[in-house]
Formats: sequence, C-alpha cells, structure tokens
Amino acid sequence: MKYMLIMRATDDTYAAFENVDFNQIVESMGRFNDELVRAGVLVAAEGLDDAAGTVVVDYSAEAPVVTDGPYGETKELFGGFWILNVASKEEAVEWAKRAPMAGPGSKCEIRRVTSIDELPQDNEWIKKERAWRAATGQL
Repeated sequence: MKYMLIMRATDDTYAAFENVDFNQIVESMGRFNDELVRAGVLVAAEGLDDAAGTVVVDYSAEAPVVTDGPYGETKELFGGFWILNVASKEEAVEWAKRAPMAGPGSKCEIRRVTSIDELPQDNEWIKKERAWRAATGQL
C-alpha cells in the first residue's frame, strides 16, 4: 500500500526555523530520506516552494477564478511530501514519527494513496491510464 506523508507547518513553524542553517535542515532530511531508501519504502519525496508564489484556482463559480497567494486564511501550509510503499498504515505512522520535523506547529498528515486497481477496470479512461502507466514503467 502507498501512503503519502504530508508535511504541514504554520507561521510559527517557519519562524522557528528562520535562524536554522539551511544545510542543517538538508542534512537531517537527507539522513531520513536515506533511511527510507535503504528500507526500500520510498517512492517519491519533494519539498514545496515558498507559499508566497502560490496561485489558487477556485472552482466555486461557473468559470474558475484564479487568485495569487495561498488560501485566503492560512493556518497551515503543505511544505512537502513523501510517498511510501509500506505494508500498513501503522508502518507509515512509524516512519512519520521518525521524520525530522520537530518544532511548533509541525505536523505530518498521513493519507493512503488509492491504487488504479481499486477503480472500475472496465472504464475507458482507466484503461487508457493503465496503458500509459504500463508504457512509462509505472505499473
């Protein structure tokens, strides 16, 4: 099963890390990522750029509305993610507990990533996606 570990942070989190050497952050994340690689569970991992450059597409109106910046009221922002291929939610939780994310407001949300195998296999679009995944080595 695949699980996404989503790094979440608040303004307090970012403030707490303002004076931390960036190389120290990269070093601790690198060590953690290396553990995931050596355990054979890491599928993907990425950090997200500063939220100040965010664009939001709101689908509430008939025509989508595009605005600058993160959401209107920002209490928590996604900072990055890992996708792990593990045996259970409990294993994903154990990995999340080891992530180097100490600090005020730091959280990690864990969500299962659904598999294409769970979708209706007789659907034309699922067939096309399955063929694309097979052709690109993603199955």
